[in-house]
Amino acid sequence: MARSIPTFTGEVSGDDLGVTLIHEHVFVTDPELDINMPHPEWDESLWIERAVQTLTDLHARGVRTVVDLTVIGLGRDVRRVADVAARVPVQIVAATGCYAAEVLPPYFRLNGPGLVVDGPDPLVELFVGDIERGIAGTDVRAGMIKIASGDAGLTPDAARVFAAAAEAHRRTGVPITTHSHAASRGGIAQQDELERLGVPLDRVVIGHSGDSTDFAYLRGLADRGSFLGFDRFGMEHVGRDEDRVRMLLQLLDAGYADRIVLSHDAAVFSRVTPPSWRSAHTPSWRMSHLFETVLPQLRSAGLDQATEHQLMVVNPRRVLAGGA
Repeated sequence: MARSIPTFTGEVSGDDLGVTLIHEHVFVTDPELDINMPHPEWDESLWIERAVQTLTDLHARGVRTVVDLTVIGLGRDVRRVADVAARVPVQIVAATGCYAAEVLPPYFRLNGPGLVVDGPDPLVELFVGDIERGIAGTDVRAGMIKIASGDAGLTPDAARVFAAAAEAHRRTGVPITTHSHAASRGGIAQQDELERLGVPLDRVVIGHSGDSTDFAYLRGLADRGSFLGFDRFGMEHVGRDEDRVRMLLQLLDAGYADRIVLSHDAAVFSRVTPPSWRSAHTPSWRMSHLFETVLPQLRSAGLDQATEHQLMVVNPRRVLAGGA
C-alpha cells in the first residue's frame, strides 16, 4: 500500500508527487569552513532568492516535486531550505542519512556500540529521529535515506552507515538511495550489503548508475530489483551526456523502463563545486537541463509519452511511496 510522503510544506499522497526530480540539492555547504573560511561567492540572501527562482522556473516546466538529498556531510540546513520551500510552488522532500563514503566524522567514530563512548548508535538515532519526529528540532520529516560508498568500496565506516540506514528502513519503510562509484561497479556491493541487512532491493535506488557504460552491470542491478539512478545529466566532468543517453535508450529497448529514475545531482549553490567553476566547466549542470535538452533528445530518438511518464512520474512515485 502506498504511503504518504512528508515534504517541507506538509504530507502529500503519492498521486500528488507529479513530475519528480529525485536526486538534487538546494544548498551544499560546509558549516565549519563557512565559519572559518567563508566562500567569496556565498551570500545567503542572494542564493535563497536564486533558489526560489530556480524552483519556481521548474514548476513552470511541469516539475511538481524535488527531492533534496543534502544530508549530514553535505551541509544540510533544513531551516534555510524551509525558507525557500515556503515561497515556491514545487514540493521539496528532505532526506536523512550521512555522506561518508570512506570515513565517518570523529563523533560517530567514537560514539556507538562497543566504541569509546559506548551506547546506542547515534546514526540510527539520527536517521529514525529525522524520519519520525523531524530534522534538527523542526517539523520537517525526511522522506528518503541517503548513504554512500566510493571507489574504496564498503569501508568499515561506510558499512556502519549502511547498517544504520537498513535499520532505519526496517523501522520506517522509508526508501534508500545511494551514492555509488559506477566505474568500479560499486552498486553490486551496495546491493549485496543491503540485501544481507534485510532491505528489499526494490526499495533502493543505486545512485549514479548512469555514469556507467557497462550494460551488463546496469542490467544486473536492475534484474535484482533496484532502481537505476540516471541522475547526473549535465555533470560532464564525470561522464558525457551522450553516453548517458545512449545507455538509457539501450536499457529502455531492453525493457527496463520501470527501473530507471532521472535527475541531475545539481545544486543551486555548492561550495564543493562553486558557481564560477560550474559556469566555466559544466554550464549545463542545472536542474532545468533534462527539460531543455535531454528529454527533447530522447523524444527525437523515439521516447514516447507513456515511457516519459513512467520515468518522470511513476517510477519516482514507486520509490518514494512504495507500491506498484
